[in-house]
Amino acid sequence: MSTAGVLIFFAIIGSVICARARVAGGAVVFAVIATVLFVGTPIGFVGTPIGSGLPGAVASFVSTIGQAAQPLTGTSKAVG
Repeated sequence: MSTAGVLIFFAIIGSVICARARVAGGAVVFAVIATVLFVGTPIGFVGTPIGSGLPGAVASFVSTIGQAAQPLTGTSKAVG
């Protein structure tokens, strides 16, 4: 397991421990750290190879949901 993988693992464990102890702030901080380590940052930290494709996958998913919901959220005139 790479160094980033070990850090991600400990960040997830820390998030779970904080959530079990009902410390929401700590759980959020550990979850953000794990996400940054997984995906990477725009300032040069690359992250993991799998995580580098995550922003594009999320954008594609949101776009697909938006296109599918467009007929439901479009404006229409009420009858009567």
